[in-house]
Amino acid sequence: MATPKFNSKSPTIRRILKEAAELSNAPSPDYTATPLESDLFEWHFTFRGPPNSAFADGIYHGRIVLPPTYPLRPPSFRFTTPSGRFEVNREICLSISGHHEETWQPAWGVRTALVALRSFMETDPKGQLGGLESTDAVRQRHALASRSFKCPACGKSNEEILVESKNAADAAASTSSKVPSG
Repeated sequence: MATPKFNSKSPTIRRILKEAAELSNAPSPDYTATPLESDLFEWHFTFRGPPNSAFADGIYHGRIVLPPTYPLRPPSFRFTTPSGRFEVNREICLSISGHHEETWQPAWGVRTALVALRSFMETDPKGQLGGLESTDAVRQRHALASRSFKCPACGKSNEEILVESKNAADAAASTSSKVPSG
């Protein structure tokens, strides 16, 4: 595959590359996100469901699409795994998404958006574009099924993606704890 060409002097491209590097260099055991090799503006994310919720046993996968003017304008989000909270493959309306540009802060980034998105799992979906109302039992069934979801673009299951993320986070923590202070 040919390497995509982009203007590395563009502030948007520099910001996207910086965020990708930060997520790679300081991984979390609970979430991960990375741009597609073919398109820096499309990212795939995977995160564990919020603890102590109907989503707790789930691993959720989706897409983040960054606008050409990122970070001045907010990204859009779509889930690719059923959750019982958000519709699949439909842009969702959140205060951090392109549906509410007035609340977006350019200082926020993909990591902040992922943490917020994860917390939105437990909010009331009434009247929300892309939101679903489901029982906890339905959400728990989706959570269990989500672990084996395999993204056609990534070629890995949600379980594999988060195991890799956890291993990277553990390795980073181990490395930082071995650095002598002084």
